[in-house]
Amino acid sequence: MDRNQAIGFGLIAALLLAYSFFFSSPKEDANKKATIKTEQVAQQPTTPVAEDDSLAQARRAAALGAFGTAATGEARKSVLENENIRVAISSKGGQVEEVLLKNYKTYKGEPLILFDSKSSKTDVEFATNDGKKIKLSDLYFTPSEVVKGKSGEKATQTITYRAELGNGQYIDQIYTLSDKSFELGYKLDFKGLNNQISGNNITLTWNDKLKQLERDIKQNRAKSTINYYSAEGSFEKLSISDNTENATVEEPLKWVANKQNFFTAGIIAKNSFAGAKLEANTNLADSSVVKTLSSQILIPTQDVLSGKGEFTYYFGPNDYKILKHIGDDFNRNLDLGWGIFAYVNKWVIIPAFDFLENYIGSYGIIIILLVLYIKTILFPLTYKSYLSMAKMKVLKPEIDAIKERNEGDMQKTQMETMKLYNEMGVNPLSGCIPMVLQIPILFAMFNFFPNSIELRQEAFLWATDLSTYDVFAKLPFTIPFYGDHVSMFTLLMTASTILYTWSNNQMNASMQGPMKFYSYLMPVIFMFVLNSFPAGLSFYYFVSNMVTFGQQAMIRQFVDEGKVRAKLEENKGKRQEKKKTSGPSFTERMQEAMRAAAEKEQQKRNPKAKK
Repeated sequence: MDRNQAIGFGLIAALLLAYSFFFSSPKEDANKKATIKTEQVAQQPTTPVAEDDSLAQARRAAALGAFGTAATGEARKSVLENENIRVAISSKGGQVEEVLLKNYKTYKGEPLILFDSKSSKTDVEFATNDGKKIKLSDLYFTPSEVVKGKSGEKATQTITYRAELGNGQYIDQIYTLSDKSFELGYKLDFKGLNNQISGNNITLTWNDKLKQLERDIKQNRAKSTINYYSAEGSFEKLSISDNTENATVEEPLKWVANKQNFFTAGIIAKNSFAGAKLEANTNLADSSVVKTLSSQILIPTQDVLSGKGEFTYYFGPNDYKILKHIGDDFNRNLDLGWGIFAYVNKWVIIPAFDFLENYIGSYGIIIILLVLYIKTILFPLTYKSYLSMAKMKVLKPEIDAIKERNEGDMQKTQMETMKLYNEMGVNPLSGCIPMVLQIPILFAMFNFFPNSIELRQEAFLWATDLSTYDVFAKLPFTIPFYGDHVSMFTLLMTASTILYTWSNNQMNASMQGPMKFYSYLMPVIFMFVLNSFPAGLSFYYFVSNMVTFGQQAMIRQFVDEGKVRAKLEENKGKRQEKKKTSGPSFTERMQEAMRAAAEKEQQKRNPKAKK
C-alpha cells in the first residue's frame, strides 16, 4: 500500500464514518373479566340501569346534533383477507382496527401485527355549521356484505360501512382489498351533507405507538420515522433523533408514511392532501414502544363531498420489488442511500441479488456470489491499483536517494519526486483513483444490507439473523463505542483487512512511520463502527477482502517488475525526445515555477544566502 492508496483508504474511511453518523398480560385478563361483569349487569332487566342507558344515549345523540341518529349501535368486526394480510375493521367509527402480516413474524417468533387498536388508531374529524366537532369514532356504521369483484386481472373484496343520518344523508367508508396485495383501497364519501359541513379541510388523525418488531431496539429506533412526499415531487422525513421532532407542512402532499426498519404503514391520496402536522417522539425509558408517531393530515372537504375522497393504505414490508409498483416514489420508504448510491443499489445490486435469490436458498451463499459479481466488475480497477503499486515499488531506489539527498527539506524532496514521476510517466494519483471510484459500491452496500428485508431472520453459520449483528459472545459489561457483545463476522472482517494491509505493506516498503501506523489503525476503527451493524454487511466485507487478496495474489503472478521497470525507462526516453522537439511540458513548467517560488521564499527567510 503506497502513500496515495493510504490517502484513498483514509478518504473512504472518513466518508464512511461521516455517512454512518448522519445517514448509520394479567391486566388484560382483569379487563376482560371486568368487561364480562359489566355486560352481565347491563343485561339484567333492572329499570334504573335501562333508564341510565337511555339517558346516556340521548345525551350522546344531542351532542352530535344532526349526526345523532348514528350515535348508537353495536361494535362489530369485519375482516378482509388475502394471501399477504388480514385487515379487521370495526363498525364503531368504521376505521381499520388491526392489520396482520401473514408471512412475517416478530423477532420473538410471534405473529406480526403491524397495526392494532391498542397501539395504533386512526380517526376522522370535521366541523359542522352549528359549531360542533364530529369524529367518526363517535358514530356507528353498518357494514355491508363483502362483495367480490375484479380490478383488471386481480380479484377484489369490497366492504362498505354506512352511517345513516336520515333524509337521504349518509357517510360511506368503502374498503377494497386485492389479491396478493398489501394495499387497502379506502374511499370516504359524504352524501347530501354539503349544507352540514363547514371548513376547507377534514382532519385524519393517526397515532401510532410503534411496537418493537426487531431484536435491536436501538437500530429499530434509528430506522423509524415519518416520511412524506409532496404533490410537487419532494421527498422529506422527520429527522432521526431521540428528541421530539415535528413538522408543519402547508403544501399539498401525496402520501404520509410511518416507516420502520423493515415495515411501513402509510396512506396515499389519489388527488392530494392539503397539508399535515407531523410529530415523532422517543421515550428512551419505555422499551415497550420504539417511537410514537402522530399525524394530523388535512383532507380537502370538497373532495369528500364530491365523491373524490379516494385513498390507499399500505400495510407491508419495505421490499423494493413491491414498493416500486405503488408509484409516487413510495419506494423512497426503503432507504437505499442518496444520489449515486441509490442508483447503484437499484440498477446493480438489487437486480443481481434478486436473480441469485431465485436459484439459491442460503443467503450466506448469495452474499458470497454477490461479492464475486461485484469484484468481477471492479477487477479492472483492482488491476490498475496493483500496477500503480508495482510502478512505485520499482522507483523506490530513486525515491530513497532523493530523500537522502534532501534530508530535512520536504518541499525540495517533493518537487524532485514529482519530477521523477513526470520523467517516468507515472501518475502518483493512479493508485488512489481506483479506490475513490469504488466508493459508490462501498456506500451502496452500507445502505443495502441494513435495509434488506430479504436478510431478516435468515440464519447463516452462527448468525441467527443476517439483518442484525451476530452475537458470538455476550459480554458481562459494555465497552464504549463497541457494545456488550462480540460480533465474529466483524472480527473476521477486521482480521482480513489487517492481513490485506500487511500484504500490501510488504510489497511497498516505502510505507513508513505514521502512514504505516494509520494503515493498521483504520481496520480497528471499522471494528468498533461495524460491531453493531448487520452481520450480512460484515460478512460481505470479510468475503470481499479475501477475494481482493486472492485477486492480488493472482495478479502478482502475471506482473513482471522487470518489464514494469523497462516500460518506465521507455517512457522516460520518449518524454526526453518529446521535450527536445516541443519544449517543456505544462507539468514541467509548473514544477519550475514551484522551484522558483521555493527559492524566493528561502531567500526571504535567509537574506545572507542571496549575497
